[in-house]
Amino acid sequence: MKHFLKETDFARSELPKLFALARELKRTRGQRGAPKPLAGQTWAMIFSKSSTRTRVSFEVGIHELGGNPLFLNKNDIQLGRGETVEDTARVLSRFVHGLVVRTFDHGEVERLASFGSVPVINALTDFLHPCQIFTDAFTMTERWAKNAQTATGAKLVESLRGRKIAFLGDTACNMANSWILGANLFGMKISLAGPKEFAPSAAFQAQLAKEKFSGKATGGDFQFTTDPYEAVRGADVVYTDVWVSMGKEEETKERIRVMLPYVVTGKLFAAAKQDALFMHCLPAHAGEEVMQEVLENPRSIIFDQAENRLHMQKAILATLAAAAR
Repeated sequence: MKHFLKETDFARSELPKLFALARELKRTRGQRGAPKPLAGQTWAMIFSKSSTRTRVSFEVGIHELGGNPLFLNKNDIQLGRGETVEDTARVLSRFVHGLVVRTFDHGEVERLASFGSVPVINALTDFLHPCQIFTDAFTMTERWAKNAQTATGAKLVESLRGRKIAFLGDTACNMANSWILGANLFGMKISLAGPKEFAPSAAFQAQLAKEKFSGKATGGDFQFTTDPYEAVRGADVVYTDVWVSMGKEEETKERIRVMLPYVVTGKLFAAAKQDALFMHCLPAHAGEEVMQEVLENPRSIIFDQAENRLHMQKAILATLAAAAR
């Protein structure tokens, strides 16, 4: 059974077909006669965390692919009252054709995949956010691939190779983890800048060691620095995320204090390449991790990212559904 729990659940060789499919689904959206690969299927969406982009894009995407999205708040089902993840996986597998899960503990999605018999998609955990990273990479190819609307899938993916992304702020968060995995998968360079106490974690270093990447002995190739200007030097993309993720609210004051040097200001953004893009997975807190002038910069493509969640996730859904047949 094929699942999408982390970036490397798709091999490099599978990326061209996936990216080409996302582009085709975007191009043909709303057209009569569009394929319905989820026709007759119901996909359950188990959400333990609140969401705007993830919930709406998955519900709309499942519907547009011909399926029925079934939203399940964790507190509305027995999982929220003590039923085990393992039993939930076994039961739901008898009813639905796939699971989309947004939760805190990454181990939960792994156990759902291990004990169920339907595809599982990680729609975000505290450890990784693979749907966002694949979406972001697809969004970059729209800007960088020559003749992006007609290029082969291989050419789309090739446009990422050698590009540099700078990630600023909490570099131990799920987005930073996922971008390290994604950058290595896509053949990109990544430089992360943040306070030393928020460097990529030992747990993530252990995960990297399990992945099969070219690069350093740890398994993944990345640079960490406490100097934001060093990180953005030569960057094709400047990327940040909120400093206080869900579940970390009690750390708000301290996080804001120590991460203040990593605000993406107009000056910091200007230190990257002249044509660098600004990206943020949203929601953004203007005046904290990024200034409003950067959010409104013509090279800010944050809303392209948001839109493309729909198209890339539809491609992932269709691919997993086909593999499960």
